[in-house]
Amino acid sequence: MPGTSSLTRIIAIANQKGGVGKTTTCVNLSASLAAMKQRVLLVDLDPQGNATMGSGIDKHSVESTIYDVLVHRAPIHLVAQPTGESGFFVLPANGDLTAAEVELMDVEQRELRLRTSLSEVAGQYDYVLIDCPPSLNMLTINALVAANGVIIAMQCEYFALEGLAALVQTIEGVTEASNSMLRIEGILRTMYDPRNRLTNDVSAQLHEHFGEKVYRTVIPRNVRLAEAPSHGVPAMYYDKYSRGSKAYMALAGEIIRRDETQAAGQSGSAV
Repeated sequence: MPGTSSLTRIIAIANQKGGVGKTTTCVNLSASLAAMKQRVLLVDLDPQGNATMGSGIDKHSVESTIYDVLVHRAPIHLVAQPTGESGFFVLPANGDLTAAEVELMDVEQRELRLRTSLSEVAGQYDYVLIDCPPSLNMLTINALVAANGVIIAMQCEYFALEGLAALVQTIEGVTEASNSMLRIEGILRTMYDPRNRLTNDVSAQLHEHFGEKVYRTVIPRNVRLAEAPSHGVPAMYYDKYSRGSKAYMALAGEIIRRDETQAAGQSGSAV
């Protein structure tokens, strides 16, 4: 990816289906990675601004947002907001972002706007996590063009596999047309209930199709995860002993280990 440090992992968290835990994953994974001493930037690319609010930032009072980055090329370092004790930074979003799609329609290379902006802060972060909107629109395309990996968050339910096929097709299209570095980082099973037979059936199909891409960590249904956003903090700062908090810490550890293994493999093959 031109201009972006290979040390910076840019991961889009995507699924065109809403309510599958994308935003919950972005906020809690950002906090968990930060707790493991990683430098993290969360990019809220959803006009609902839920990741912004869930990180403790008032989307209504911020002076500038990701809209200004995409449309007016505002520098990221001037727009990113700290989250205090949570330890990561957020590029906030609010309803203004809805207008970005329209305003970018006539702009040349509009799908490259986010990638170009992120290249200016390469090396300042270990992980950039992008919370994609629940649709395959120009904002999501910007995220996929900017990213070098995609985490697909999904529930193990009947219609999930159908939606997954469409998303995989989109990812393959972006890889061929605009971003040869893009790959599926992993499949994350959210709101997981092992007592449910359908959950186990869908989970088995995911393992069959995606193999090791399926994270070993699963995110359980958890009341604390659902309650934390209303308090404006990640779950680990709301109840660090909750099953949800522990699951996201485990996921962060799994992601870091995967990256270290991959980096070691690449350096070994380069010798």
